[in-house]
Amino acid sequence: MSGGPVAVTILGPSGRMGRALLAAGNGRDDIRIAAALDRTNAVGVGEEVAPGVRSTTLIDAALAAAPVYIDFTAPAATTAVARAARDRRIAAVVGTTGLDAEAEAALAALAEVAPVVGAPNFSVGVNLLLGLVGAAARALDTSWDAEIVELHHRNKRDAPSGTALGLARAIAAARGQDLAEVGRFARQGDVGARPTGEIGAVAVRGGDVVGEHTAYFFGAGERIELTHRATDRAIFAHGALRAARWAVGRPPGRYDMLDVLGMR
Repeated sequence: MSGGPVAVTILGPSGRMGRALLAAGNGRDDIRIAAALDRTNAVGVGEEVAPGVRSTTLIDAALAAAPVYIDFTAPAATTAVARAARDRRIAAVVGTTGLDAEAEAALAALAEVAPVVGAPNFSVGVNLLLGLVGAAARALDTSWDAEIVELHHRNKRDAPSGTALGLARAIAAARGQDLAEVGRFARQGDVGARPTGEIGAVAVRGGDVVGEHTAYFFGAGERIELTHRATDRAIFAHGALRAARWAVGRPPGRYDMLDVLGMR
């Protein structure tokens, strides 16, 4: 998109990703933070979070300030804002993970009238990893055991991470499998031998790990490891801001970062 800066509404400015988005948007000439929407009990509601912008708890006021919003919050908030955005045909960039059926339905309804960019991870490196993992899965048959290990900070609530699930879906799609049938996200006790074609994912939580994902392909006498490590949340924020600028003016529908990066 050409022209001046795109106005963006940030959800959850008091949260980890909200703060990262505000920092990443500061001083850019292609993005202008126009509004910030937070929960009613958030610390700092009403304070200035960007030049001339004070956080608010009023959904309609926040959405009215910009043609696109960025959401890295929680499923309940994602649902409420997507429903309100549908009436205004506001574009959305959604990085919230662990979405329930209600949130998915709200985003699907929004996508009928506005562009919705959703991704388990907004970093350029992770999206390259998704492509590499899919290519590896296409080249290796199901005699190669596929497993994913993900590490995140101690406060992450959902498991496996959205990115780990995205990697598992990429492997399943490349192999023509249904992840609901072959996915295994927990093992305990006498689970028996590993079935051929199973795709496993393990979640590790601790400390302040921003994010680490490794896709393993185990063959007879050899092993392939594809890894991405994030050390700064700024990579996700910059990717989400790029997606927000890209989304404005697009036709209604569901998109992901591969669309934004021109990789599909």
